[in-house]
Amino acid sequence: MTHSTTWTTVCSQNDLVPNSGICALVNDVQIALFYVEKEQDVFAIANHDPFSQANVLSRGLIGSKGDDIFVASPVYKQHFCLKSGRCLDDENTHIQSWPAQIKNGEVQVLF
Repeated sequence: MTHSTTWTTVCSQNDLVPNSGICALVNDVQIALFYVEKEQDVFAIANHDPFSQANVLSRGLIGSKGDDIFVASPVYKQHFCLKSGRCLDDENTHIQSWPAQIKNGEVQVLF
């Protein structure tokens, strides 16, 4: 996948569900967007769970461990850091993550 430095509008801030995930298709890639109310921030990671081989991470539960905010996969429960995509349970596994922001009521991802 080729990455650019362009902020892509994905959805409206009103489409986000606080402390939960939604899925969006951006440049033919499924991404999971999470609005973490405590952080007042939005995070974008790949929706594809490498352990179950299913596009389900947007349906996972948000939690935290130390300084890491994570989503727990709804299938096998591995934890993925929302900031980096790093798997907290398997140091050899990492998923794609992208910078995300809310600007003028729109959710944007740096793709």
